[in-house]
Amino acid sequence: MIKVYVGNNVDRWPVIVDPNTTLRAVLDQENIDYSRGTMHLDGASLQPGDLDKTFNDFGIKTQCFLLSVQKLDNAR
Repeated sequence: MIKVYVGNNVDRWPVIVDPNTTLRAVLDQENIDYSRGTMHLDGASLQPGDLDKTFNDFGIKTQCFLLSVQKLDNAR
Protein backbone atom coordinates (compact mmCIF):
# COMPACT_ATOMS: atom_id res chain seq x y z
CA MET A 1 0.00 0.00 0.00
CA ILE A 2 1.08 3.57 -0.72
CA LYS A 3 0.32 6.74 1.23
CA VAL A 4 -0.71 9.39 -1.29
CA TYR A 5 -1.12 12.99 -0.20
CA VAL A 6 -3.82 14.40 -2.50
CA GLY A 7 -5.18 17.91 -2.71
CA ASN A 8 -4.63 21.33 -4.19
CA ASN A 9 -2.88 24.63 -3.45
CA VAL A 10 -4.71 25.04 -0.17
CA ASP A 11 -5.59 21.65 1.28
CA ARG A 12 -3.85 18.24 1.33
CA TRP A 13 -4.77 14.98 3.03
CA PRO A 14 -3.40 11.41 3.01
CA VAL A 15 -5.14 8.42 1.45
CA ILE A 16 -3.93 4.83 1.35
CA VAL A 17 -4.09 3.20 -2.09
CA ASP A 18 -3.03 0.02 -3.84
CA PRO A 19 0.07 0.49 -6.04
CA ASN A 20 -1.91 -0.80 -9.05
CA THR A 21 -4.47 2.01 -8.79
CA THR A 22 -4.43 4.69 -11.50
CA LEU A 23 -3.85 8.30 -10.58
CA ARG A 24 -7.21 9.23 -12.13
CA ALA A 25 -9.04 6.71 -9.92
CA VAL A 26 -7.59 8.30 -6.78
CA LEU A 27 -8.47 11.80 -7.96
CA ASP A 28 -12.02 10.76 -8.80
CA GLN A 29 -12.42 8.96 -5.46
CA GLU A 30 -11.26 12.06 -3.58
CA ASN A 31 -13.31 14.51 -5.71
CA ILE A 32 -10.25 16.38 -6.97
CA ASP A 33 -11.00 18.49 -10.07
CA TYR A 34 -8.01 17.82 -12.30
CA SER A 35 -9.44 19.82 -15.23
CA ARG A 36 -8.81 23.27 -13.74
CA GLY A 37 -5.11 23.17 -13.00
CA THR A 38 -1.81 21.45 -13.61
CA MET A 39 -1.41 18.03 -12.05
CA HIS A 40 1.83 17.29 -10.23
CA LEU A 41 3.25 14.02 -8.93
CA ASP A 42 5.99 14.64 -6.38
CA GLY A 43 6.55 18.12 -7.81
CA ALA A 44 6.81 17.08 -11.48
CA SER A 45 4.12 18.11 -13.97
CA LEU A 46 2.13 15.21 -15.40
CA GLN A 47 1.81 14.79 -19.17
CA PRO A 48 -1.23 13.76 -21.26
CA GLY A 49 -2.07 10.13 -20.55
CA ASP A 50 -0.25 10.03 -17.22
CA LEU A 51 -3.47 10.05 -15.19
CA ASP A 52 -4.30 6.59 -16.57
CA LYS A 53 -1.00 5.12 -15.37
CA THR A 54 -0.64 3.36 -12.03
CA PHE A 55 1.61 4.32 -9.16
CA ASN A 56 3.67 1.22 -10.03
CA ASP A 57 4.18 2.65 -13.53
CA PHE A 58 5.86 5.67 -11.94
CA GLY A 59 7.94 3.56 -9.56
CA ILE A 60 6.19 4.90 -6.45
CA LYS A 61 6.77 2.45 -3.59
CA THR A 62 5.88 4.08 -0.26
CA GLN A 63 4.42 7.60 -0.50
CA CYS A 64 3.97 10.56 -2.84
CA PHE A 65 2.18 13.86 -3.40
CA LEU A 66 -0.52 14.06 -6.10
CA LEU A 67 -1.63 17.68 -6.31
CA SER A 68 -3.76 19.85 -8.56
CA VAL A 69 -2.04 23.22 -8.72
CA GLN A 70 -4.44 25.89 -9.88
CA LYS A 71 -3.24 29.18 -11.30
CA LEU A 72 -5.44 31.95 -9.99
CA ASP A 73 -6.75 34.69 -12.28
CA ASN A 74 -4.68 37.33 -10.53
CA ALA A 75 -1.41 35.33 -10.65
CA ARG A 76 1.37 36.71 -12.81
